[in-house]
Amino acid sequence: MDYKQLIAEALHEQLSEQLELNEIKDLLEKPKHSAHGDVAFPTFQLAKIFRKNPAQIAQDIGSSISSPLIEDKQIVGPYINFFLKKEIVSSAVLKEVVSEKNNFGNLNIGHNSNVPIDMSSPNIAKPMSMGHLRSTVIGNALANIFAKVGYNPIRINHIGDWGTQFGKLITAYKKWGSEEDVRKEPIKELLRLYVKFHAVAEDDPSLLEEGRLWFKNLENGNEEAVELWTWFREESLNEFNKVYDRLNISFDSTNGEAFYNDKMGEVVDLLNSKNLLSSDQGAHIVDLEKYDLNPALIMKSDGATLYMTRDLAAALYRKNTYNFAQSLYVVGQEQSNHFNQLKAVLTEADFDWANDIHHIPFGLITKDGKKLSTRKGKVVLLEDVLTEAHNLALKQIEEKNPDLPNKEIVAEQVGVGAVVFHDLKNDRLNNFDFTIEEVVQFEGETGPYVQYTRARAMSILNKAGVTDFDPSNAFELSDEYSWEVIKLLQEYKHTIKRAYLNYEPSIIAKHAIHLAQAFNRFYANIRVLDEHDEKEARLALVLATTEVLKEDLRILGVEAPNEM
Repeated sequence: MDYKQLIAEALHEQLSEQLELNEIKDLLEKPKHSAHGDVAFPTFQLAKIFRKNPAQIAQDIGSSISSPLIEDKQIVGPYINFFLKKEIVSSAVLKEVVSEKNNFGNLNIGHNSNVPIDMSSPNIAKPMSMGHLRSTVIGNALANIFAKVGYNPIRINHIGDWGTQFGKLITAYKKWGSEEDVRKEPIKELLRLYVKFHAVAEDDPSLLEEGRLWFKNLENGNEEAVELWTWFREESLNEFNKVYDRLNISFDSTNGEAFYNDKMGEVVDLLNSKNLLSSDQGAHIVDLEKYDLNPALIMKSDGATLYMTRDLAAALYRKNTYNFAQSLYVVGQEQSNHFNQLKAVLTEADFDWANDIHHIPFGLITKDGKKLSTRKGKVVLLEDVLTEAHNLALKQIEEKNPDLPNKEIVAEQVGVGAVVFHDLKNDRLNNFDFTIEEVVQFEGETGPYVQYTRARAMSILNKAGVTDFDPSNAFELSDEYSWEVIKLLQEYKHTIKRAYLNYEPSIIAKHAIHLAQAFNRFYANIRVLDEHDEKEARLALVLATTEVLKEDLRILGVEAPNEM
């Protein structure tokens, strides 16, 4: 039931000459406090039309509005506050959730069109650090949100598998590495070599030249260089996949930077054919002054291509391959200028689909307020954090429910879920400091709190012996605690749509927290299992809560254990 639509229709009967129905619906607000009603209509916009004070307009039109859905209305200054008939709305909402289950909230906005999502993108031979968490889990959540509203998301892990760092790594390996050590702990050993290279290079600059020469060998197809690069790449991907498996994330493509090596000449030729390239001290650039942007550097004076060339090749490849409706790049906000240049170059090349490319920036995760640096070795490994979270979750499970079956599995679901949820509950653009002990808590606005609330609701259904309901039944509820839950369930489609329009997973996470909090207040004040006229309706509310909390968590990439 879309009660905002019904209220808008009731208002439209009075205002059909002044406002369109959709304009009225857009003006409707949700009061901050439930004591001020369930829906509010502000009359400010009508002041010029009626040439009256907004408060007087509210009085004039408010008294004559009626609907079977409206139980009461109050006129407070310029606002008409509507109180809905709880029994009608609760029955309609619960019928819908009980019937649709995990499909509740689905929308068909995308019509199954493709949306490639460039996400995660770790560098070969470097560890998956906490710095990679945001792109990975935000990208995955956006993929789930886009699928929920009817698109076909394509998860792309654009691996960093090319560049001068491989010359440095090959140099370091040949000087100080051993095959045995790399095979034993690939990422940690390759990181040690990479860090050592930079430490030694500070006193011996000739090492940098040696690294450049080895990368040149790699570009020229030198057998030894290619063999080492291929080995480092395979070992790195194997290690990355261990982390992705724990996060329950998979990719449709792992084409990295190297994949586009043979596709960049086409980009240069294309830009040349459109007379977009100009020379600047021997380098080839695209002038973007009219966009108030620095020139886009396409090719250096020595003929080497750059990130911009590679990303242009990737954009063209993805459009030709997927014919995307949108193309998302989930990359830190420090890269905003790069993506502005990318879109501007594509626009200059007369590709109108450049407007369908969206950079999805995000803030930093810090440790003690400081950014982490791979080069200097100050890195917190993501796998280590997930393991620590698992152990903290297991410790709490041992204390709260020592007889729980499959404790290790549940601890993994709770610990990993806690890390993911903590990231996604923060507004995407915000920076946040990460403290593992605060994240893995069963109380507060945390993933484990939401998971525990759902498991608690599942235990109520198990005690009642209920697994499903006949959606044709009446599920009428009127108490204030049920009503707070019902309103959050009813808003779900709107919540999903807002998360999609704003590319913002935190909207889903906040909905999960608010629903869990409302349900716990409901359960603390309403005796669900007692025999009474509303027992079935209350159990239906419990079932609906389990379904929507599970769907919230699934969208975020978090498991929902049935027992904790």
